[in-house]
Amino acid sequence: MDLNYLWFWIIAALFIGYFVLDGFDFGVGMSLPFLGKDDTDRRVLINTIGPVWDLNETWLIVAGAALFASFPEWYATMFSGFYLPLLIILLALIARGVSFEYRHQRPESRWKAWFDGMIIVGSAVPALLWGVAFANVVRGVPLDEGYNYIGTLFDLLNPYALLGGLTTLLLFFTHGVVFVALKTEGDIRVRARSLAIRAGVVTILVAASFLVWTTFAYGTVASALLALGAALTLVASFVANVRGKEGWAFGLMAATIALAVLTLFASLFPDVMPASNNPANSLTIENASSTPYTLSVMSWTALIAAPVIFLYQGWTYWIFRKRVSRAHIEQAAH
Repeated sequence: MDLNYLWFWIIAALFIGYFVLDGFDFGVGMSLPFLGKDDTDRRVLINTIGPVWDLNETWLIVAGAALFASFPEWYATMFSGFYLPLLIILLALIARGVSFEYRHQRPESRWKAWFDGMIIVGSAVPALLWGVAFANVVRGVPLDEGYNYIGTLFDLLNPYALLGGLTTLLLFFTHGVVFVALKTEGDIRVRARSLAIRAGVVTILVAASFLVWTTFAYGTVASALLALGAALTLVASFVANVRGKEGWAFGLMAATIALAVLTLFASLFPDVMPASNNPANSLTIENASSTPYTLSVMSWTALIAAPVIFLYQGWTYWIFRKRVSRAHIEQAAH
């Protein structure tokens, strides 16, 4: 396999890692108004992701850097054409990160409520806009001969892209609520499982609609099989959650998100940014990639660094594997 094709799938793998890991972070943040009856509940929710949220977010930095180095034309076209949505995502992520650090600095309820709101919005906005962005990449956008985006913001807000955004929003929300059930004890665990069941029904309907649309409008045989796999794992996750198998439910939700991302990349292949106005202006794996020497250096670097990163992240999750309860929060407060 040529290195540019290999790096196309490595980019897919990096975004899978980001959406699976930061996806449940987003879901936990969005669950605050539904599961956080009081300040102690909200602290329990935040503490489930407190040790790992910033580590999860580094996957986006790695994915962006790898995209810049391996496919500079793709990076330039997407980040310039989608400048406003990506800027909004960045600002939302900054607001969310600041809120995690500053929420506990003062005891006033109004202070905490302000930062809770920033966590909720800072989680929901990226969850929605990432879906909108990737759906537009698969659908195609108007490009000129120099691969510059020539559309408007409203061109990005088309029905297919908005459905893609709603799909990622619901997938991440359900993923996060299942994670809460996996990581907590007592009443909040019971309520999280119940919420995951209700959210799961809506998520299945919306995600199925998006996957069917993707398959029939932009798909291939490979992407259709991946979409079917995503649908089956989503339903299996729902069933596992109903039966109280939280570990299975979480793992199957992670598999659903991974297969959904692979569906989009398989639908895109061998393009990286299709031109909706003229196929001749499309960016492909061939014309958007870096030189073979650059890709070779990146491959050796990734081969050396990846095992270290995986071991460190696995070790972090193992250290913070225990469940969080109200008793832990109340005890720490005294």
